[in-house]
Amino acid sequence: MSLVHVTDLTVDFGDLRAVDKLSFRLEQGAALALVGESGSGKSTVASALLGLHRGTGARVGGSVEVAGTDVHRASEDALRRLRGAKAAMVFQDPLSSLDPYYAIGDQIAEVYRVHTRASRRAARARAVDVLDRVGIPDARRRSRSRPHEFSGGMRQRALIAMALACEPELLIADEPTTALDVTVQAQILDLLHTLREETGMGLLLVTHDVGVAAESVDEILVMRHGRVVEHGPVGAVLGAPAQPYTRDLLGAVPRVDAPRVTSGVSAEVSEEVVIEASGLRREFGRGKRAFAAVDDVSLTIRRGETLGVVGESGSGKTTLGRMLVGLLEPTAGEVRYEGHARVGVNPAVQMVFQDPVSSLNPRRSVGESIADPLRARGEQAEGHIRGRVRELLERVGLEAAHYDRYPHEFSGGQRQRVGIARALAADPRVIVCDEPVSALDVTTQAQVVALLGELQRELGLALVFVAHDLAVVRQVSDRVAVMRHGRLVESGPADEVYDNPRDPYTKQLLAAVPALDPEIAARRRAIRREPAVR
Repeated sequence: MSLVHVTDLTVDFGDLRAVDKLSFRLEQGAALALVGESGSGKSTVASALLGLHRGTGARVGGSVEVAGTDVHRASEDALRRLRGAKAAMVFQDPLSSLDPYYAIGDQIAEVYRVHTRASRRAARARAVDVLDRVGIPDARRRSRSRPHEFSGGMRQRALIAMALACEPELLIADEPTTALDVTVQAQILDLLHTLREETGMGLLLVTHDVGVAAESVDEILVMRHGRVVEHGPVGAVLGAPAQPYTRDLLGAVPRVDAPRVTSGVSAEVSEEVVIEASGLRREFGRGKRAFAAVDDVSLTIRRGETLGVVGESGSGKTTLGRMLVGLLEPTAGEVRYEGHARVGVNPAVQMVFQDPVSSLNPRRSVGESIADPLRARGEQAEGHIRGRVRELLERVGLEAAHYDRYPHEFSGGQRQRVGIARALAADPRVIVCDEPVSALDVTTQAQVVALLGELQRELGLALVFVAHDLAVVRQVSDRVAVMRHGRLVESGPADEVYDNPRDPYTKQLLAAVPALDPEIAARRRAIRREPAVR
């Protein structure tokens, strides 16, 4: 009997059919990836496997069997026994899945007690055991930590530990590495692979990142508009896709081994230095707890140029970007704009933030948010303001009529376009983009990157592109700066840094980038397993 057997699954939300006649099987110990753009129905399918649509108003049809349980017909008690004990789910955002008020170990122990009726002492011991198993150092001590005391990668490991507590037969991972840098992503993917080998559990991976799928699974099922487009062994689907949509999806994936397609952008780079950072240092905390998030960083950015800034989480990339914009004041050093030292926010240097949901006021229309820079510089004529905002909306590929809509009415890619329009409202010469495409699927990502390139060519903008995705950075950058522990470890022309990295840390970052070829991915995983030479 298959571990998962789905036949003609349909899921309707009102008049919208999110999943349409989907069928697939997953055998014991096997791994399958559901791949597709945002809105393709991937996460809806994952939720259906655990009966999470029950009571939501969604209409679910077809048949779903998981670990011998008929999910549609199961009682509430049977579903509770299935969830966690036989099948467990790891969600994309660990912060929303973990209670901020309770220690990580207590939360894992509670899950274990619910399903096994173990004693508190046994449950606590189990929590420490699974935290140790997923690679949390000093697991006994760290089990007493709360979620905010863990890094993003450690929180994701904690969620996986919680899922493993009851030794499930199936692990469902819904975009488990989306917000993680490449080295932490590689660690999580290696962990999932090792756990499969050791426990024999099945894995259903939901992802928009084709490279992540290549690293992790045996088979790929490509979805679009709720339907199956293509399904087969990972090597066959990625090596010789049969369907045009799959080929388009693969074509949109940025490649770390492909030089930048300049499209005339580099030819427009001027020798004019627009912004210059000299000896920047930024400390947080006081006394013995003080630490330098950015330490002695110097760089220049020219008109029409794109500088990519890469590094792991905590490397200081975002802090550097905020100092360039003027949102943070340096502890030491200075930022010069057009040769003059600047203190405070500079309207000519704008920022596009990583998460447009948190940077847009949900209670105000997007038009009013875009209008803020216009009003801040003294514009008062409402007719002129509305007209300018409508122009900006159209300029970034939205509609003028979208002025009165609210952020929740837009997709992730559309919200990012709103963020770009707001940055353009101040008529900047420099835009600092802080992880602008990290949460977007590959096709939407490609559209936003293309839009930034188009705006750069037309307006002569200088761009600082801060990201942990090394493949995207290579495609957009003229020069690249690599950061680690707050310092620049390497910088230079993009192709030179990528093709002939000098610093061992840069080499380590590039080796962690997912490969689209499963055989290459397997070789890299084997290399990462080898003990480091000291």
